[in-house]
Amino acid sequence: MTPPPAPARERRRLFVDTAPLRENPHFRRLWIGQSLAGIGNQLAVVTIGLQVYALTSSTFSVGLVGLAALVPLVLLGLYGGALVDAHDRRRVALVASVVLWVVSLATAAQAWLGLESPGLLYALVAVQSAAFAINNPARSAILPRLVSREQLPAANALNATTWSLALTLGPLLGGVLVATWGFEVAYTIDAVTFLATLWGVWRLPPLPPEPGAEGVRRAGFRSVLEGLQYLGTQPNVRMTFLVDLCAMVFAMPRVLFPAVGAVLLGGGAETVGVLTAGIAIGSVLAGLLSGPLGAVRRQGAVVVGCIVVYGASIAGFGTVLVLAPDGGSWRLPVLVLLLAVSGAADAVSSVFRGTILQVATPDAMRGRLQGVFIVVVAGGPRLGDLVLGSTAEVTGEGLAALVGGMLCVAGVLLLARLQPRFVRYDALDPQP
Repeated sequence: MTPPPAPARERRRLFVDTAPLRENPHFRRLWIGQSLAGIGNQLAVVTIGLQVYALTSSTFSVGLVGLAALVPLVLLGLYGGALVDAHDRRRVALVASVVLWVVSLATAAQAWLGLESPGLLYALVAVQSAAFAINNPARSAILPRLVSREQLPAANALNATTWSLALTLGPLLGGVLVATWGFEVAYTIDAVTFLATLWGVWRLPPLPPEPGAEGVRRAGFRSVLEGLQYLGTQPNVRMTFLVDLCAMVFAMPRVLFPAVGAVLLGGGAETVGVLTAGIAIGSVLAGLLSGPLGAVRRQGAVVVGCIVVYGASIAGFGTVLVLAPDGGSWRLPVLVLLLAVSGAADAVSSVFRGTILQVATPDAMRGRLQGVFIVVVAGGPRLGDLVLGSTAEVTGEGLAALVGGMLCVAGVLLLARLQPRFVRYDALDPQP
């Protein structure tokens, strides 16, 4: 067969690899369901922040949403990973997904009933976070059982792209829906779209622990402890958690968006949605152009470089707010551009952090380490909400972002210096 022209070959190498979708129907159904549900989930995240701010007029109160999610996430994330290793992963994911759907229905109900209680919203967020702490490790541990090792970077890039798309469309829709029809409609759409992910999980085949898998036992404290002890002996896997914590705790700016959009930029819910979507726009573009990622060998070095870019972008975001607090209309597009750069860097980092964890971890330990991973990936931003929300109350939103971005850059460079083995990580010779 005559090879295609060079430009066509370049396009295939440049754009996202869709082979896992074409060749694996189980992954395809899971991906479609997760994509649709993800949009509704991000819509609800923005809506909760807007509703809490509308009820309290306090950035600190919005930050408490993060604390409400963080505690159950930490407590159940580790145990959820043990459940995944001890039981059928499809069944665990299905039960947790049903709980998440019920919480979505309850969140919509409180809005329709006009209860207007920040405490109730915090409680619903806590239950949702607990179910998420079990659901996400199950889904992540399922992936290496559905696709080949060679296709893991492509599958992770596809998941990152659809997640980024949800982060783009969800906030935009959330801002528009809240401004046009109120909180009730936004929450209801989240509950409806979540049915898609239930369908994707339901159609998966049974995924029990592999026969003879060493270390699999009943879920419990001892099982969790085994996972943590194993992590303590795996420096490269451990670094994937530490560098992400550095970025999310110091430089996750989403808690600042309600005040930045409504006060500093003089906008409203739509402006908050645009700011939140700015990060996701960059993530989507990075995902669409992720074709070359499968050929990258020095994945650890790329992770470090991406997080440096991420932190510098957030510092730039804060600099604009500090230097031009009463500036003109140019501020919003510049801020969105900086957020897009941070989103692209975070997306590439996420693909390789996930791939390193999946490849370097044996199947019998994947659930427990994915439990740690979800505590870091989801708990880090929640803790960051609390840190930046509290800082902004004292220093203002701009200075909080500037200092946080600088701390992120300094922290990840220090970690790379202390663990040079991670920078030398080779995808062709993976070492945990």
